[in-house]
Amino acid sequence: MITQAVRLYGKKDLRLESFELPQITNDEILVSVIVDSMCMSSLKLVNQGEDHKKTPPDLKNNPIIIGHECCGEILQVGKNWQHKFKPGQKYVVQANLQLADSPYCVGYSYSYTGGCATYMIINHDVLKQDCLIPYEGKTYFEGALIEPLSCIIGAFNANYHLKPNSYDHVMGIKPDGDLLILGGTGPMGMLAIDYALGGPIKPKNVIITGRNKEKIEHFKTLYPPRNGINIEFVDVSNADNQLALLKSKSPKNSFDDVFVFLPSQELVRLASQLLAFDGCLNFFAGPQDKNFMAEINFYDVHYNFTHIVGTSGGNTDDMRSAVKLIESGAVNVAKIISHIMGINKASEITKIQDTIKGGKKLVYTHKCFDLKNLESLTDSADDITLKKILNKNHGIWSKEAEDFILNYLPDIEP
Repeated sequence: MITQAVRLYGKKDLRLESFELPQITNDEILVSVIVDSMCMSSLKLVNQGEDHKKTPPDLKNNPIIIGHECCGEILQVGKNWQHKFKPGQKYVVQANLQLADSPYCVGYSYSYTGGCATYMIINHDVLKQDCLIPYEGKTYFEGALIEPLSCIIGAFNANYHLKPNSYDHVMGIKPDGDLLILGGTGPMGMLAIDYALGGPIKPKNVIITGRNKEKIEHFKTLYPPRNGINIEFVDVSNADNQLALLKSKSPKNSFDDVFVFLPSQELVRLASQLLAFDGCLNFFAGPQDKNFMAEINFYDVHYNFTHIVGTSGGNTDDMRSAVKLIESGAVNVAKIISHIMGINKASEITKIQDTIKGGKKLVYTHKCFDLKNLESLTDSADDITLKKILNKNHGIWSKEAEDFILNYLPDIEP
């Protein structure tokens, strides 16, 4: 099977290449990838190359396929897994394998197992960790966003609070509590907002900060209050005193759960100052600087039982929860999509994705077309048709839009 894949050869050395995949063994599965969702973690991977903790040591001679937020169809199943999987099934992959003896993960470590490809091999590491998950959703793009949603679920699950008068931990955000998301107007912040409103544990108040007034006004239309939860978006771009401003947004002048979505020392310090008694600070942002440090209030850690947690990806249980939420429609991940492209543009855009404003960027791996910003489509025939489809759904990506891409835009040449 010939695949076309984006492979990493070293720091900032990404190449779209066509090559032959080996025949699968009895312990492997061959799949087609339909959509790969671009992750900012891939930018960190590309910038660090062999210095990244999840890459093999010799990328120059053993390049890896990038991409770990993907969805497609199973094509061929090795003998040892035919009892569990069958050709034609849709699938998603939990990239965070959590191997006992290795940091390797999908999209970071393997020559034939990565999502930014037309076809890939699901290897034994993925299968033995139960990280290939059947998916019955109606679209491929929602499947490709299950992995990032699972990261949000994992973060919410990692928070904890204490049972009264005990040291027993109650895992998760505080029910009926006050929740603050600092820097939450990016794509992962958007998923966190949707999960806070539609997840199993309901806070009473959700406050989200951002620095773009236009974007905040748009978010108010995307995320109205629901399930009895109050929600407020706060523009802090001109705030002289963020601490006082945000304290005024909580009845008790503090928050039970504070999520930090940007790797900022200032935000970490601010989050620490806003914690309630038994409050939990979740540092969700993944810094590229391995020596990133920030100031927190250890007086409160000692006397007010405040907690600091962080996660890097979800686990398989989080992934399965995300599958159920998307299949049921409890969380609408389509809102976070801002750009689409064919695999021909994936190498270029991966390296500059942090400079492109907007939300999630989807790669339709079997297709060949330039990057399209859904908010500024051109007057070409294809874009005019796409605009008409998007206008039916208030500008939000949809199954109809995806079907148009899959059925009418040109395929990548072998």
